[in-house]
Amino acid sequence: MLRKTRSFSQIACALIALIALIGLNACAAAATDMLVSTQAEFKDAVKAAKPGDTIVLANGEWRDFEILFTGEGTEDAPITLTAETKGDVLITGQSNLRLAGKHLVVSGLVFRDGHSPTNTVIAFRRTKGDLAYHSRVTEVVIDQFNNPERFETDFWVMIYGKHNRFDHNHLEGKSNQGVTLAVKLDAEESRENHHRIDHNYFGPRPILGSNGGETLRIGTSHYSLSDSLTTVENNYFDRCNGEVEIISSKSGRNVFRGNLFFESRGTLTLRHGNNNLIENNVFLGNRVDHTGGIRVINKGQVVRNNYMYGLTGHRFGGALVIMNGVPNSPINRYHQVDNALIENNSVIDSDHIELAAGADSERSAPPINSVFRANLVYNADGSKNVAVHDDISGIAFSDNSMHEDIELAKADNGLLYPVDPELADTGAKKGLKVLERSATGPSWYPKPGYADRFDTGATHAVSPGLDTLVKAVNAAEGGDIVDLAEGDYLVSRTIRVDRPVTVRGKGEVRIEFERTALFEIADGGSLKLDGITISGNSAPDSAGNTAIRTSRYSMLGNYALVVENSVVEDLDTNHSFNFFSVAKHTFADRIEIRDSVFRNITGAVLALNRELDDLGIYNAEYITIVDSQFENIGKAVADIYRGGTDESTFGPHFLMSGSAVVAAGKDKRNKSRATIRLHGVQATDIHDNEFAESSPIRIAETVGEPVTKLSGNRFDGTAEPMIDTSLRP
Repeated sequence: MLRKTRSFSQIACALIALIALIGLNACAAAATDMLVSTQAEFKDAVKAAKPGDTIVLANGEWRDFEILFTGEGTEDAPITLTAETKGDVLITGQSNLRLAGKHLVVSGLVFRDGHSPTNTVIAFRRTKGDLAYHSRVTEVVIDQFNNPERFETDFWVMIYGKHNRFDHNHLEGKSNQGVTLAVKLDAEESRENHHRIDHNYFGPRPILGSNGGETLRIGTSHYSLSDSLTTVENNYFDRCNGEVEIISSKSGRNVFRGNLFFESRGTLTLRHGNNNLIENNVFLGNRVDHTGGIRVINKGQVVRNNYMYGLTGHRFGGALVIMNGVPNSPINRYHQVDNALIENNSVIDSDHIELAAGADSERSAPPINSVFRANLVYNADGSKNVAVHDDISGIAFSDNSMHEDIELAKADNGLLYPVDPELADTGAKKGLKVLERSATGPSWYPKPGYADRFDTGATHAVSPGLDTLVKAVNAAEGGDIVDLAEGDYLVSRTIRVDRPVTVRGKGEVRIEFERTALFEIADGGSLKLDGITISGNSAPDSAGNTAIRTSRYSMLGNYALVVENSVVEDLDTNHSFNFFSVAKHTFADRIEIRDSVFRNITGAVLALNRELDDLGIYNAEYITIVDSQFENIGKAVADIYRGGTDESTFGPHFLMSGSAVVAAGKDKRNKSRATIRLHGVQATDIHDNEFAESSPIRIAETVGEPVTKLSGNRFDGTAEPMIDTSLRP
């Protein structure tokens, strides 16, 4: 009887399992693919979608499409939104994506040629309180999808909810203010979230010239004592140059593992929050300016088995930075480093390791209860790269190798390791994996190369005459060269330059212009002048003319201006006639003047002084003047202004060498009272120049630890340089 009972029980269990299997098969059979071609069809499909269903957007352009994707999928049967062909569905115009619900998947879309009408391109929520959980965005592209106003803050991706994944995506070219990707902790439903951010390609982010240019941020200072439990692994950060923080971790118990930082300015910064782990990351600076590594703040941080090579950054942007804190710090300042473990890291051919960095009257709490052990620090040239700014007795040092007389060899992963077997346990481990760029992002979307702006395209031969230069520039493509034959050119209208163009003279080439400006650099434009003469003799008799100006409106794209082997003269039909003037919220990566002559100008040569709100914003990153002559200049040769006390940027940088200045800066309208006026410039190098019968050099150091170098200059009838440090905090 007992045996029969067992047999009946076994049969019953088998029947139950069979019924369940049939039910699952029925669900799978019921799953459908819904191809939609209009926004109305998409909305109907979302309403009808069941677990396992896939909504397919038809190939083509979807313009002004605010995608709201909601639903309740299951772990085994998510609801999916995808492209008919990955990469062939373009989301353009004023568009965005919101997803909310459970077990949702989005893939294959490309956001390009537009911007979000809200403050986010992709949001893991519908509204506050209606969030996404266990959902995934994968193989999605956001390329140059920027708000047209440079300092109108928006975010490309905002992750809310819990247990979400953002992977194998391509994010390239964010040029307006705002974090590229942010994890939000502003509600309990988004804390301890266990998000995973992996295998993404974070493409080039240009220098913003302001705070607010982070590529990735987890949390904010307000919620920084909460844990996020977010994992950031196997992502490629390619030339992410927005500001001093590439990644800003502002929460606790996050993991940063296996990422590669390639020629990116700034650092992975543990800005707020405790008990984070940074391990197995590779930083390849390749001696690019301001490339950095890891910055440590707060409690319980672990930094281990990371490899840092060729990093040039200093101060807060160094290869390895351990900060000083503020005693009893408010939540938004600098908490003391306490119980940090920094072990088995390799810092090779890098310029700066900063200990107790930022020490001042406010940041007076040095690191405590911390360990620095088994790290390899090596510079082939024997230079000493460790700077100590305060008491570091709270750091226990052991088993580190910090000598230049050791031999290194490349391992199979391409990284350098000590040959001596006694150092096998020092520095990063030989098994460290170096992430390949090709392993990140969608395989079907190309990653950007390294082409120069100028002189990469076709050459256009131009003859002298009225507006022949105008027609040639208008016909040129990006990178083209406009070759001017010897003779005189008259320009009757302002030439708008919205792509990189070189204007080059062959023989004696003279250009005169009849409008208030000869060239206007618009968004997307850059200009190189080589071997020409520009005269202001035909300019209108009005104040405030300029030979070259930027767009009068905010510009998203960074531009370059290069002047070589040229002459600029007689910009004097009226007062305040500048050679180059900028507008507010425009930004140059570089401005270069080489082997050129400027004479008889009533205004300034370079007027880079439009950001007067003292918010840490400025108009150009690198300004270079080499082997040039300036004579009879009414205002400043260079007037550069960066106000405020924000410490999130690296510039401006100013270099002047081998040049001669005669009778400059003495016009009564020159409010700067200077030949060279540098306010808030972070790196100044003025050497081997001659200044005669001119106003003095005036330098105001205002923020950070500016480096000011003046050497080999000669002053005749000109006062010695005046350096004001009273504005420094």
